[in-house]
Amino acid sequence: MISEPLEPGHDEDKRMSEQETAVFDPYYVYYKMRQDHPVVREGDGAWQVARYDDVRDVLRDSETYSSQVMDPSRENARAPSMLFSDAPVHNRLRKLVGRTFSPKQIAAQRNLITGRCEELMQVMAQEDCTDLITSLAAPLPVTVIAHMLGVTDGDMLEFKRWSDLIFGNIAEILFGDPSDEVKQAGADMDAYFIERIEELRKRPERNLLGDLVEEETEDGKLSDEELLSFCRLLLIAGNETTTGLILASVRVFHELPETFIQLKDNPVLIPGFVEETLRFYSPFSQTIRRTTRDVELAGVEISAGDLVTPLIASANRDEKAFDRAGEFIIDRKPNPHLAFGSGVHNCLGATLARLEGEIAVSAMTQRLGGISLVEHDPVSLAQFGGPDKLMVNIQPLH
Repeated sequence: MISEPLEPGHDEDKRMSEQETAVFDPYYVYYKMRQDHPVVREGDGAWQVARYDDVRDVLRDSETYSSQVMDPSRENARAPSMLFSDAPVHNRLRKLVGRTFSPKQIAAQRNLITGRCEELMQVMAQEDCTDLITSLAAPLPVTVIAHMLGVTDGDMLEFKRWSDLIFGNIAEILFGDPSDEVKQAGADMDAYFIERIEELRKRPERNLLGDLVEEETEDGKLSDEELLSFCRLLLIAGNETTTGLILASVRVFHELPETFIQLKDNPVLIPGFVEETLRFYSPFSQTIRRTTRDVELAGVEISAGDLVTPLIASANRDEKAFDRAGEFIIDRKPNPHLAFGSGVHNCLGATLARLEGEIAVSAMTQRLGGISLVEHDPVSLAQFGGPDKLMVNIQPLH
């Protein structure tokens, strides 16, 4: 059991005045929201929901809180994505790829993940200082999802660049006007996958994308646009979660170095460590929904058609849901965190992210003497999509 020094404790007001001149602490902001304004909005923006029970209810009630958040007129050139659709469209799309992400199928990827992780760690262990993102956190999940999709001939660095640009600017894509760079990334990704889809129609292969190309549905085979919607989702969601989990794990190692020693001496703790890291520093701090009717939440009246933002990172630190929520407890049980969402939209790749995270943490603790951040920047680490670069110091294994 290790206390996190920045979580609310006894003298909150004094602590906040000290922090105002130090670093921005989003978890203290979440704490104050849970205490004072658990459902709140600024101006005409989205309603922010801070407490665990309310966040969980929003995520589970897909009839009241719709995932179809975009203005339909903005979507006319795009097929619906699983992330931004409701039943029955969501159920149909998820069923098409659900088999590939079953626990049994994900377990079959263990050797691939372990082998790739070992290759990366051999190089990483030789460095005194390296960028964690380019050394491990990005290439590991990108390689795995590319293998599952059957696109290992592609440029992995380019895949990651596309993913980061699109994911990091998702709000502009959904509700605003994304930059030319973001638009070009989307166009380049689509062009690559269209070419790959056309090849698979001529020469079928047994992989996820090949299976989807051959899939027969009630409406016939999937269109190019429907296939592209899967490619966009799987390439982006298939790596961003694991990248965030690996970065968060190393952040914990930096802030609480005793955890690294604990896992090195007792690897059986690794699955619990991964779950607690997901709770403590959730890879996705929030998501978005739109109300389908007038509704009351935590005593606040919300009108039909309003946007609602469930703050997952806040819910996972809620002191009413977790005993000693501000402490990192390496073997916390139970741990009903919401890092992977809840309800029908729970993360399709949760099992894959957990496996990749466990293998990466095991490799770091067994192949390195220690790992820490060169510069601890909570603001950069907390930003949506995470930092573009995260330099770490590597201690050799003696």
